[in-house]
Amino acid sequence: MDNRFFVDGKHLSPAALEKKHLLETYPASRTDHMKYMDGMERIDSDIMEKVLTEMNSYDYSRYTAKNVISALEHETCTIEDLKALLSPAAEPFLEKMAQRAKIETSRHFGNTVYMFTPLYIANYCENYCVYCGFNCYNNINRMKLNIEQIEYEMKIISQSGMEEILILTGESRIQSNVEYIGEACKLARKYFRMVGLEIYPVNTEEYRYLHECGADYVTVFQETYNSDRYSELHLSGHKRIYPYRFEAQERALMSGMRGVAFSALLGLSDFRKDALASALHVYYLQRKYPHAEMSLSCPRLRPIINNDKIDPLDVHETQLCQIICAYRIFLPYVGITVSSRESESFRNGIVKIAATKVSAGVSTGIGDHESKYTGKRQNRSEGDEQFEISDGRSLDVMYKDIANEGLQPVLNDYLYI
Repeated sequence: MDNRFFVDGKHLSPAALEKKHLLETYPASRTDHMKYMDGMERIDSDIMEKVLTEMNSYDYSRYTAKNVISALEHETCTIEDLKALLSPAAEPFLEKMAQRAKIETSRHFGNTVYMFTPLYIANYCENYCVYCGFNCYNNINRMKLNIEQIEYEMKIISQSGMEEILILTGESRIQSNVEYIGEACKLARKYFRMVGLEIYPVNTEEYRYLHECGADYVTVFQETYNSDRYSELHLSGHKRIYPYRFEAQERALMSGMRGVAFSALLGLSDFRKDALASALHVYYLQRKYPHAEMSLSCPRLRPIINNDKIDPLDVHETQLCQIICAYRIFLPYVGITVSSRESESFRNGIVKIAATKVSAGVSTGIGDHESKYTGKRQNRSEGDEQFEISDGRSLDVMYKDIANEGLQPVLNDYLYI
């Protein structure tokens, strides 16, 4: 008899034993992930309930080819149509979906492709998310750029011609407080026309302060919309609290931010349900805040340093293409971003169909733009990367590649007066 699976005389499955180990090792994982912590703002919104109701009742196995054909014939895509387009029954119709998606993209975005680059200014984190390279228990080189270093990085990036930047930190209020992020936004406004933030969720007044400092939009990854799976992957830290993260975009819009972006990290859970929930999260907020600019990202799980705790659920390129086409058909006015997590060939193809925004000149490390952009290194410390990228093209190369596809690369289309 194997006594490893007996605790206090009771038989435990391997999964239950692992859960017991996690609870003992990381006591914070006993925290109810659906209850707000002290200091977390609560807002009056029913959007989370609507999204979860639709997602939890979604049985994609019941959709047939007939449902998919009907969805593609409708001029306006309904929620039921979206469910059909995300189902396995739609896979044989991928070419027809791509054709419809391309029509919608051309109708609302022309042949433009927007470009941006991320800037990680710190990789300290207080959360334990088992799939993330920045998690607080991962033994990596930690770094936080000071104000002079942030400006130096921004100068290097701006000299490449980039006009939109996305500022990122690890999720640590101690190391990267709101005032520190605000100073980074003020600097970014000196060098760039568009400034985005991908940071830990904050309250409405804090988003308002960051907007006043120069931030235009906020990106938040929900990671997975399956709340039970979410609790298994986020074992400690403020990120463990599911509803506070879910409502981050709405708080940002309430603060006056011009735009918000959404995403699930495909591969953490059932990708079809996560894709449905992501689209519906946008759909309901779009109707509540019709003035706001909204966009979807479509990242897949990528390798990270020291990672042996997560077995990703495979999402292949054809399935990713299906999701992106379904997004475009259902949400024709919404921007769709495909990041450098994806291959050069995939990104070259998807911008001709449905994607409207790509990153270029990407680094997910800290303080390394000089070495990556110029090949020089001035004895500066560098922090480890959050995850491995797949497409490392520079802005110049990607700009030319997009133009060679007959598309119009756009670095900025806003005038400030």
